[in-house]
Amino acid sequence: MLTVNPELMFFVKENIFPEYSKNDAGHSIAHIDYVIRRSLKFAEQFEGIDADVVYAVAAFHDIAHHIDKKNHEKLSADIFYSDERMKKFFSEEQRAIIKEAIEDHRASLEGEPRSDYGKIISSADRSTDAEEFLRRTHAYTLRYFKGISEDEVIGRGYSHTLEKYGSKGYAKHYVADEEYENFRKYINFLLQDRKVFEKKYREINGL
Repeated sequence: MLTVNPELMFFVKENIFPEYSKNDAGHSIAHIDYVIRRSLKFAEQFEGIDADVVYAVAAFHDIAHHIDKKNHEKLSADIFYSDERMKKFFSEEQRAIIKEAIEDHRASLEGEPRSDYGKIISSADRSTDAEEFLRRTHAYTLRYFKGISEDEVIGRGYSHTLEKYGSKGYAKHYVADEEYENFRKYINFLLQDRKVFEKKYREINGL
């Protein structure tokens, strides 16, 4: 795995990661750790990749989710780019690349990310654990869709899963990733039968 500047890692841990306590459970620091690990792993599939840039993109990509979930990729990119402290670690060119990659990470992005860094973060941000994905979906629904019934919660979970990871889902992937392929196969198995999906959703989320 690529090596990241320890000083950068310490700075981010002390000054950036605490912000993730404001996000819902699906976009918490546990998710960020997951994306960082996968990003550094996938970066090895590309030539000429800077580990520090990869790390920064992953570390900042969801930081504004609690502010505006619908536009969080743009806001997260702006938060990174406006942080003057980052100039200590990155050149202007690198900061522009990081900003662009953060903007391009969202699964629903039309077209492909503009750089390899965008492809790395977009791929790393995808789920590979079906149960964890359904728990994240449930936590997100409870936070942002207040007052709906239990059946509506499950229905929203099914429709979101189908739209994102179904056979015609919008989630894109740009790297070799056996974990992700196995995840997609299992998710599509659940989606084939609404009752099977609902049973699993209830089991995972204690309903």
